[in-house]
Order: sequence, then structure tokens, then C-alpha cells
Amino acid sequence: MANSAQARKRARQAVKQRAHNASLRSSLRTAVKRVQKAIVAGDKTAAQSIYQESVSVIDRIADKKIIHKNKAARHKSRLAAQIKGLPA
Repeated sequence: MANSAQARKRARQAVKQRAHNASLRSSLRTAVKRVQKAIVAGDKTAAQSIYQESVSVIDRIADKKIIHKNKAARHKSRLAAQIKGLPA
């Protein structure tokens, strides 16, 4: 347990920050799942429009260093490849 006032405050802040980061990570997962759902449905135009919205979410979370930039790029690349593979 934290012994100094400073350490207690940092522990409190860490709890709040962890909750905030978890919320952002959850929104990332939701964005990816929305695109995957559209891909499974086979709707290319819907998948593309949802993908565009999701890219901004993915980039925003990578910029805040919640996830690594390479992981963000990997998500975007794989989703784009799946959308490209859909029949028109």
C-alpha cells in the first residue's frame, strides 16, 4: 500500500486512468466488430462506410498510445483486405 500522500494520490489517479483507458480500448473493439459484422453480412458499401468511421477511432486510440501504432495499422490493413475481397 502507498505510504506517502504523493503515492496515495498517484494510486488514485492510476485507478481513474486505467478505467478511462479500458473505456477507450472497448470502443476500439466495438469499432472493429462493427466492420467485421458488415463484412460477414456481405454488404460491401456498408462495410466501407463503417470502415471509414472505424479508422478514425483506431487512429485516435493509437495516437493516445492505448494501443501500439503497428497494432492499429495491422487492424486497419486486415479489415481493408477483407472488405476488398468482398464481391461487388
